[in-house]
Parts: sequence; C-alpha cells; structure tokens
Amino acid sequence: MDKQQTRISKFLSYVLRHRPDEIGIQLDSQGWVAIDTLLAAAGAHGNRLTREELDHVVTNNNKRRFAISEDGTRIRASQGHRKFTA
Repeated sequence: MDKQQTRISKFLSYVLRHRPDEIGIQLDSQGWVAIDTLLAAAGAHGNRLTREELDHVVTNNNKRRFAISEDGTRIRASQGHRKFTA
C-alpha cells in the first residue's frame, strides 16, 4: 500500500472503529454507515477522498479491515467496531 492508501486506511479505521463522532457520522447497530455520508463528512473535516480511492483501499487491504455492503451503498469496519444504535 502506498502512503496515500495507508493514510486513507488509518483514517477509515479511526472513524469506523473508534470515533465516528469525530467527523459527525453515526454508525448503525451493526457498524454500517452510508458511503455517501462518510465521504461527505470526511471531506467536510479535511479528509477528502473519492469513492474510487475508498474502493481501492477496501479491495486492496490485505487484512480485510473493511466491508462494503452487497448493494455497494454502505461500509463498516470488519472487526473491532464499537456498537452504536441508529
């Protein structure tokens, strides 16, 4: 993974596993959040990333840290996310 992908991966781990409130998002009880919501909130907090960058990090992460829903609209950490209520 290159430097940019590592930065994105660390950011995603932080907000999807530990501090979604840091960028103003709320995870549902299973840890999912809409990708559009995540991208907008990330950009609003100085962490701009595109859907293509996000997909690339998810697909190429050898530890499979993230999952995208079957319909392609939501994302969550694969393990270690805190339980939140919707």
